Amino acid sequence: MLLDIHLFKKYLLSMKNMKINIINKYDDKSYNEVIEKVLKNGLNILDKRDSGINIVLVGSAEITELNKQYRKLDYETDVLTFPDGYLNNLGDVFISVPRTIEQSTEFGHSFERELGFLTIHGLLHTLGYDHETEDDEKIMTDLQNRVLKKSGLNR
Repeated sequence: MLLDIHLFKKYLLSMKNMKINIINKYDDKSYNEVIEKVLKNGLNILDKRDSGINIVLVGSAEITELNKQYRKLDYETDVLTFPDGYLNNLGDVFISVPRTIEQSTEFGHSFERELGFLTIHGLLHTLGYDHETEDDEKIMTDLQNRVLKKSGLNR
């Protein structure tokens, strides 16, 4: 996915062989600490330390347009994942900051916890996990909870 370099801030962090790109197209705030912690813990737990991933923070209009374009669903969603797998790049995860704010209030936990949840949720989707069946949902939920707990992001 090509992104206009003038529209976002890019942050690249290498931890051992991990390559994490955080691109904030939404605002001037830094969300890196939470995202990095969750991804580092998730990639370690999943034994994917030699992987790279792109996290793109966007607003309502952009995630709605992406959802419409790629999933044929004309509404705002919270997270969209575009798996890659080429040269250990797991893919791109788009997170809606406005939906993150709304859902943190709705679910009664912190913004950081919701951002961490959406980050690990997207990471798992890049690796092929899904929640289409009850068994698959349990596996995914257990992994998400394990990573969030290790990251200190409990409900």
